[in-house]
Order: sequence, then structure tokens, then C-alpha cells
Amino acid sequence: MITPMPNPEYVYKIVSRAAFDAAAAEGVFPQMPIDLRDGYVHMSTAAQLAETLRLHFVGQSDLVVFAVATAQVAGLRWENSRGGQLFPHGYGVLSPKLIGRQAIVAVGAGGTVTLPEWIT
Repeated sequence: MITPMPNPEYVYKIVSRAAFDAAAAEGVFPQMPIDLRDGYVHMSTAAQLAETLRLHFVGQSDLVVFAVATAQVAGLRWENSRGGQLFPHGYGVLSPKLIGRQAIVAVGAGGTVTLPEWIT
């Protein structure tokens, strides 16, 4: 497995509040339609998170961003994606117990987003 240096302690997942709440009710790990379509869970590092939000969630509010401890994700792969960057992708069944700290965020119409200070 190739990881960016330094290996981040946490990676982050973005889902709609509706997807987060539905997953919680079913006792499963929250995913978005793109995850189901592609066959893996798309995640970002802290350094990639704001750009991911700007590119894929512009104008959306009530998004849940949550931390996932990198070391606890079985099936984590670092794969080439946007601009040649390595992005964390979760393969296999991910447990909802992996969900760490979380926050509600909104992405403005111009792509502006303010992330919580704890995202590092």
C-alpha cells in the first residue's frame, strides 16, 4: 500500500445529513451514491478535504464530515485520483464503529467552506 507522507492519523468522509441519519438507523457505515456506484468509499485527507467539498458539494448545506482513524480501516487503499494525488479509498465492509468526531458543514455557492479546527 502506498500512502502519502507523512501517513495521516485520520482520513475524512463527507456525506449528506440524510445519508448519515439513514445509515445510523440501519447500523451501517454512511455512504453516498458515488461510493455505491464505484464499489469503494471515497475519503479525503485533511489537506484534500476543502477542495473535495468545493469541487463536489458546492452550494450544499447540512453535510456531515467525520473522521475515520486510518489505522482502523481494513481494506484502505491509497489510489491515484485528482491531479495525481493519492486519495484514501475504503474497500470492503466498513463498520459504523469507525465513525469518529463529526461536524455539520456547508459549502457556499462560490465554494467557500469553513472546516472545524479539529480537522488536522
